[in-house]
Amino acid sequence: MAGVAKKVRGRVLFLLSGFTILFLLLIVRLFYIQVIDSAEYQQKAMEQWTRDVPVPSKRGVIYDRNGKELATSAPAYEIYVRPVEVKDIDKENVAQTLSEILQMDKADLLMKISAKKDTQIIKKKVDSDTVKILREKNIKGLIFVDDSKRFYPQSNFASYILGFTNYDNQGSDGVEATFEKYLNGFPGRDIKMTDAQGRELPGSDRKYYEPEDGLNLILTIDEVIQHFAEKAVESSLIETKAKRVTAIVMEPKTGDVLAMAIKPDYDNNNPRKIPEDLLDQWSSMSSTEQYNALYKTWRNPAISDTYEPGSTFKTITSAAGLEEGVVKPEDTFYCSGSVLVAGRRLKCWRSYNPHGSQTFVQGVQNSCNPVFIEVAQRLGKEKFYKYIQGFGFGSPTNIKLMGEASGIVRNLNAVGPVELANNAFGQGITVTPIQLVTAVSAIINDGYLMEPRIAKKLVDSEGKTVYDFQPREVRQVISKGTSATMRKILESAVAEGSGRGAYLPGYKVGGKTGTAQKAENGRYVPGKYVASFIGFAPANDPRVTVLVVIDEPSGSYYGGVIATPVAKSIISDTLRYLDVKPQYTEEEAKQLMKGKVVVPEVRNMKLKEAKKLLSESKLKYRLEEEQGEPTEDSLVLDQTPRASAKVDEGSVIIIYAKPKE
Repeated sequence: MAGVAKKVRGRVLFLLSGFTILFLLLIVRLFYIQVIDSAEYQQKAMEQWTRDVPVPSKRGVIYDRNGKELATSAPAYEIYVRPVEVKDIDKENVAQTLSEILQMDKADLLMKISAKKDTQIIKKKVDSDTVKILREKNIKGLIFVDDSKRFYPQSNFASYILGFTNYDNQGSDGVEATFEKYLNGFPGRDIKMTDAQGRELPGSDRKYYEPEDGLNLILTIDEVIQHFAEKAVESSLIETKAKRVTAIVMEPKTGDVLAMAIKPDYDNNNPRKIPEDLLDQWSSMSSTEQYNALYKTWRNPAISDTYEPGSTFKTITSAAGLEEGVVKPEDTFYCSGSVLVAGRRLKCWRSYNPHGSQTFVQGVQNSCNPVFIEVAQRLGKEKFYKYIQGFGFGSPTNIKLMGEASGIVRNLNAVGPVELANNAFGQGITVTPIQLVTAVSAIINDGYLMEPRIAKKLVDSEGKTVYDFQPREVRQVISKGTSATMRKILESAVAEGSGRGAYLPGYKVGGKTGTAQKAENGRYVPGKYVASFIGFAPANDPRVTVLVVIDEPSGSYYGGVIATPVAKSIISDTLRYLDVKPQYTEEEAKQLMKGKVVVPEVRNMKLKEAKKLLSESKLKYRLEEEQGEPTEDSLVLDQTPRASAKVDEGSVIIIYAKPKE
C-alpha cells in the first residue's frame, strides 16, 4: 500500500509542477501581450474594430477662356459589399441580381460576395439611375459611396486637348493628365467603430474628414474658335479623304493656343471604344496590341507627330537671311530651273518653266527653291542653324501636354552643302505642328518667341485665382524691323503669290503654302504628300496665326489648293468673332462694286479650253504645276477657288495642269 501511495503522490506532484510551469508561462505570455507587445495588439484590435471608408474628392471643372464648361464631374457611386452581412442562402440570388443590373459576370460577383474579407469593391463609377434600382432591391450588405464620373458635355470636342480620366478618376491624357495634381484634390475619410459583424458600435467616436475638392482649370482655348477650327477641319477631311487634318490657332503676342483641332479624333466619354477599322480583328489581338492601337488613337498629332514642312519652312530661311543682312527685299535672283550643289542638281518645283529673273519678294511669292538655296548658302550653316535652333526647332516647346516630340534637326557636323540646300526649302528636317506655328508667330510678333500656353489659371470653387500661368517670352530671335519686313513679304505671298487661296478682302492676310512629299524609312514615298499652309491676320497687327496640315490627301495634294481654303475659313470666322473690322483697299472697294462671277468648273478640261472659259467668265488665271511642264492639251487637275464659288470680276483662278508625258 505504501508503494501505491508513493506513486500517487508522485503523479500529483508532477501534475502540480506541470500546471505551475504552464501557469507561469501563461503569465509571461500575458505580460508580453499586455506590456511588451501591447501597442502592436492594440493596433490589430483597432483595425478589427475600425472601418475606414475613403470619401472621394470632387475633380475640378475645366473651362475655356470665357468660362464655358468643357469637362465636369457628374454624380456617380462606388458600390461595396460586406460579405459577412449576406446570408449564405441569399448569395446566389444576390450575385444574379447584381449581374443583371450592373452587367457584370455572375461568377466574379459570387466570389466577391463569398470572400473572407470585411468589404469588397463591386464596381466604380455607377450612375445615379442604376444605384436607385439597386436601393429599391434592398440588398443587405451593399454599401453606396458617393463618387463622381468625368463627363465631357460635347463628347469629342477638343478631345486631344482635354484628354480623359481612367476608372479611378485620374487624368490619363491631355490637360487631364498634365494638371492631375491640381484637378484631383485630396480624398476624405469616414472612420467609425464596428463590431465583429461590421455594425457600428453605439456611442462610439465617429470621425469624418471632409475631402478637399480639386481646383478648376481655365484654358486658353476659346470654345467658339475651336468650333470654327473643328468645322473647317472636318469639312476638309471629308473633301480631301486625307489620313488626318490638323489645325492650330494661336495668338502670336501671348503664345495662347486658341484652338487645336484634329480629325479624326475620339470620344472623351468613351476613349476605349474599339476603333472601327479594327473591329474584326480586335478579339484576336493581344492585350499589348490592343493597348497600342488605342494609344495610337489618343496620340496628339499636333505635338507628337513630326513631318517635313516643305515650303512653309522658307519663312525661317527668309527671316534669317533678312536679319543677317545677306539678302534685301529688292535683291535680284535668277532661276534657271535648277541649281548644282556639290555635284547634285537640285530642281525648282517649276523646272520646266523657270522663274528667270526675280526679286527676293517675288522669289517668296513664287516659292522658288533656288532663291532660298542661295540665301542659305550666303548665311552659311553656322548662322542658318543658329536661327533654326533659335526659333525652337529640335527642342520641345514645353506646351503643357503629354508626349511632345522634338523633331529632327541635324547635328551641325553632319550638315554638308546638299543638306544645307535641302534644309533651305524645308527638306531633310522634321518639325511638329506646334513648333512651326510657334516659330512663325515669333516671326510676325516683332521677333519674340513665346512659349505656347494652353492653360491660363487655376481657380478654387469660389472663383479665386490660386495660380496664374502668365505668358512666357523665351527670347527675341529677330529684330522688330525684320519682323515688319517679313509681315509685308508674306502678305504679298497671299495677295499675289501661291497663297492666293487664303486671300480675304478687307483683311490683310499673310502666309506661306507648303507641299512636301512624305519620307518613310529614309526614302520619299511616291503618292504620299503633306499639304500645308501657315497664315496670319491682320498682317499689320496680327491677332491670330493659323496652321493647317493635311496628311496624305487623296486627289489634289497642293497646299495652295486644299490647305488655304481651310485656313481662310478659320481666319475669316475668327476675325469676325473677335470683332476685327474689315478695312478695304481702294482696289477692293472697287471690286465690291462690281458684279459677282460664278467660278466655272475647269477640272478635267484641256488647258487651252480652260483658259478660254475663264477668260469668257471675266476671270484671270495663273498656271502652277509642281511636277513638270504641261502642254495646251494637258488636262487641268485642280483649281482654286473651286467651281460654283462666287468671286469678283477679274479675280485670279489658280489652275494646276497635268505635265506632259
